[in-house]
Amino acid sequence: MRGPRASGGPPAVLLLLLLLASGSTDGYKPVIIVHGILDGPEQFKNLSGFINEVHPGTEVQIISLFNIGKSMKPLWIQIPEFRKAIEKITSTHPEGVHVLCFSQGGLICRAVLSTSPNHNVHTFISLSSPLAGQYGDTDYLQWLPGCVKKNAYLFCYNKVGQHFSFCDYWNDPHHRACYLKGNTFLPLINGEIPHQHLTGTKPAAYWRENFLRIKKMVLIGGPDDGVITPWQSSQFGFYDSNEDVVEMRNQAFYKNDTFGLKTLDVRGDVSVCVQSGVKHTHWHSDFTVFKNCVERWLI
Repeated sequence: MRGPRASGGPPAVLLLLLLLASGSTDGYKPVIIVHGILDGPEQFKNLSGFINEVHPGTEVQIISLFNIGKSMKPLWIQIPEFRKAIEKITSTHPEGVHVLCFSQGGLICRAVLSTSPNHNVHTFISLSSPLAGQYGDTDYLQWLPGCVKKNAYLFCYNKVGQHFSFCDYWNDPHHRACYLKGNTFLPLINGEIPHQHLTGTKPAAYWRENFLRIKKMVLIGGPDDGVITPWQSSQFGFYDSNEDVVEMRNQAFYKNDTFGLKTLDVRGDVSVCVQSGVKHTHWHSDFTVFKNCVERWLI
């Protein structure tokens, strides 16, 4: 015969709901942060703090690779090491992870997602990254005597220039043929030139399929960035030969769906967040940006 029900405590379901509401459970997916050019883990302590402030207990891992000056090494040198680091983390989290990638780090993450066949990244958050390329005078060019945007292609689109990461995404709209021939990174991951990883036989043709394993992609940027040029590159827009900005859906790589962008968009899994008044180096330390553009995706 059953005894009387114990009184004085909430039912188990109610207790669980209370715990969830208080943030006392470990229900949030881990977050992996990838830094940008001339950055390192130290620059992302504020962002890590924001995440744990709103989602207590979230595991946040800021990858410490190719920091500061070493971040200018060729991207195809950096990407295998970042892929190993990310895969090591994801292998212990079968429930999935989020990746939050800043500036040049967004391009690194794109390439990791494309070249990693077994990744379980749920949401890819790109924080002010030159996803469609860079064409503008920035501090990164000032150390090259006489190198401004109109003649940077002379340096970038040769074997010497391709030893510097920023040349891997330099996209000169006035020298399209030189870009396609001399840039060994961005045209490949954009699928702007045919190569075995997009047009070959399986498993070599998996880049597009690999990228489409993500569930969501969040594109964050704004008109006051001051570095990413045009700023719409952070959302896959870019200049035409007249330096008029062509938005994402009118780009050839979107229309041809070369790396899966159109498919992702048609699925309803591309989110765009435009934030005014934010300088490039402030994106990852601005709590308003975090609240408006990032927080909702880190669940």
